[in-house]
Amino acid sequence: MTLTRRHFTQGLLAGTAAAGLAAPAIGQGKTKLKLILNWTYQGPQAWFFLAQDKGYFDQAGIEIEMDQGNGSGAAVGQVASGAYDVGFGDVNALIRLAATNPEEAPLCVYQMYNKPPFTVAVLQSSDIMTAEDLQGRKLGGAANDGALKLFPAFASVAGLDTSDIEILNFKSNLREQMLKSEQVEGVFGYVNTIRFSAKLSGMDPDADIRFINYGDYGMDLYSNGIIVPKAMAADQPELVKGLNWAINEGIKDTLADPDAGVDAVAAREPLINKAVEKERLVATLADEMNHPELAEYGLGDVDPERFKTAIDIVVAADGLPRTPSPDEIFSDAFLPAPEDRIYKLA
Repeated sequence: MTLTRRHFTQGLLAGTAAAGLAAPAIGQGKTKLKLILNWTYQGPQAWFFLAQDKGYFDQAGIEIEMDQGNGSGAAVGQVASGAYDVGFGDVNALIRLAATNPEEAPLCVYQMYNKPPFTVAVLQSSDIMTAEDLQGRKLGGAANDGALKLFPAFASVAGLDTSDIEILNFKSNLREQMLKSEQVEGVFGYVNTIRFSAKLSGMDPDADIRFINYGDYGMDLYSNGIIVPKAMAADQPELVKGLNWAINEGIKDTLADPDAGVDAVAAREPLINKAVEKERLVATLADEMNHPELAEYGLGDVDPERFKTAIDIVVAADGLPRTPSPDEIFSDAFLPAPEDRIYKLA
């Protein structure tokens, strides 16, 4: 079934009629789904809210409830535990779970962030210039932060001995202040999350912060994607396709009108700085989501060889007990039709 905006509802009706079933939105009522985001309501969540405001989830027969998250790593566990039906979480956390508890691991069905955003941010005034300089330092971050979860793997790749690196955990909203006040020497996070949160705290990120990026040390990883339970993927494939279609349409609309996207965020979180959140949104599109493979595969899909290599990097660096196969982690079976995918973000 080709899930274009114009034909989505018609196609869903035809498909369900052929199977002898009523369309979810008409015959059976909408399916309620709870979605946990990766972080607080910010610019890069715009497409989720636009998809809701413009009725795309409704068209897909979905009644969506979206909650703020407390880390991209946490979203995977919250779907695995059944606390949420859908998560926007870090695929590397999914790889670790699949390697250790494969029966619990959910599935990524739309890989949205295709470039590694993971970083340790330090002050420009510090003497930390490279990963090697993190040795013996005091670092900090939220316990469920994706970059912190990946730090053992990064340390392995970068040749760091973590036994003399102190890690302090604190709430995510304290991160930039902890760095600014030098209570820690470096903080974990995604580059653009830190950059623009620092800007909101009164810092000039370009002048005040230096980023030690994981990708610069060979960790060419994917990050955030749409995560669902394997049972949902197996038992309700049309629901998952509809979910992806709605989000994909929300991204298209955000690309067409970023201000409308930020307005949709502000409708849920009126205290945001809309100018800064627009900058954060644009930077996320340019950085986390704009790998060259986009032009070939389209947003949501992956380069199979690169994805397999990314799994191998995480397994080797973390010393995991088994290497999950790519199809344990990601499926392209629920993506929008190739002609309806996004191949360019700017």
